[in-house]
Amino acid sequence: MDDDQKRPESLLPYEKWIEQALRHVVAQAIEHVGEHGLPGGHHFYITFRTSHPGVDMPARIRAQYPREMTIVLQHQFWDLGFDRETETIHVGLSFGGVPAKLTIPLGAIVEFADPHIRYGLRFQPEEQTEAEPSKVEQPGESEPEKPAGLLGSPAKEPEEQPEQGQVVSLDAFRRRSPQ
Repeated sequence: MDDDQKRPESLLPYEKWIEQALRHVVAQAIEHVGEHGLPGGHHFYITFRTSHPGVDMPARIRAQYPREMTIVLQHQFWDLGFDRETETIHVGLSFGGVPAKLTIPLGAIVEFADPHIRYGLRFQPEEQTEAEPSKVEQPGESEPEKPAGLLGSPAKEPEEQPEQGQVVSLDAFRRRSPQ
């Protein structure tokens, strides 16, 4: 390819801006459902980094999911909303019959899906500027980053078995990328 045919590298962060805009699509969906409820068969899977600064959740749940967790918003949740000032989602869920409130910053979200319409997004984790307060990494323990994009990209296998009815694999709802 000639230098004339190459696309010049952008000095503007378009990819970052697009990702920020798509995170706000998630926020708008949460706001809408918090106000009007879930219409029809719509439901959400939200995967987020539990170690991201600003994630607020009970310690027992964080201990079970020290890196990532997927929540399902379908039948049993309450107080769903989005705080525009702090850019956080808040929701009440039941874990093993015990109610809990979660606060999830938009920047902690790495995947969002509405399987009813086969819609999904995958995000790069936002840069973490604060220390991760509750994460104690063991020697040799590290996690590869997931690529950004639509949910069609293959995902790594979960490290833990999901608890039934609370955390599920999104593999059944992913579209496979054309090779």
